[in-house]
Amino acid sequence: MNTVLWIAQGILAAMFLMGGMMKLFQPIEKIAQSGPWAARKPASLVRTIGVAEISGALGLILPMLLDILPILTPIAACALGLIMILAAMEHAKFKENKMIPVNLFLLVLCIFVAYGRF
Repeated sequence: MNTVLWIAQGILAAMFLMGGMMKLFQPIEKIAQSGPWAARKPASLVRTIGVAEISGALGLILPMLLDILPILTPIAACALGLIMILAAMEHAKFKENKMIPVNLFLLVLCIFVAYGRF
């Protein structure tokens, strides 16, 4: 079970690290091309979400890997799960149905990691 949890953590960390880096470092106009939600939100919120996703990705891996406060790993999974719930709600509100399954898949992985690591 530990191996499966590490795989799930790795997948989540990779997805959130890539998404967070994109939101943090790319111009808002370029982000809005692939995700119209970014054009509706202030740039500061998009950047803040990017920082939160990068922090969560690091929180999924580093505490368990370094054995320093490993309780932070399931907390990071819960926080990222909350971000996915909010993202799915935003996409549903504006009928952007293509992204909702991705949000739900990542949410399920977050729940799995949080449950397995608590």
